[in-house]
Amino acid sequence: MLALPSSVEGKQYKLSVLEEKLKPLGYRIGGGWEYDHGYFDYKIDEQDGYTFLRLPFKAVDGELDQRGVMVELGQPFLLNHQFQEDLEKDADPFDGLFRMSYNSVVNQFQKPVDKDASLDPKFMPTARSLIQELELTLL
Repeated sequence: MLALPSSVEGKQYKLSVLEEKLKPLGYRIGGGWEYDHGYFDYKIDEQDGYTFLRLPFKAVDGELDQRGVMVELGQPFLLNHQFQEDLEKDADPFDGLFRMSYNSVVNQFQKPVDKDASLDPKFMPTARSLIQELELTLL
């Protein structure tokens, strides 16, 4: 993870306004949100894992599932999640009489091998450009 300076940090917005402005740019609310905080993620690359520009936010007057909730933006950061390769390379999806393999039914979602993998410097120009676009859009 690499924190990136931005003048959006500390700014407050209605979550619905942020969604209206950021989704058309390619940002999505990440799946790891809670009722008091979450992240807007911009996927930069998906080779050798996923590289994201992540914009954290926290609720300042309620919970994220409430209509009209205000949120405060945190410091954006660059993040790389590296996932397992060939998770079930040798698994037989049918064992015996058409029984699905245990792992393919119970463990559908793999965890990252390294949720804070090293970052390739080649993503820095893209990250800086995204931060600039973010600031122009929100400020």
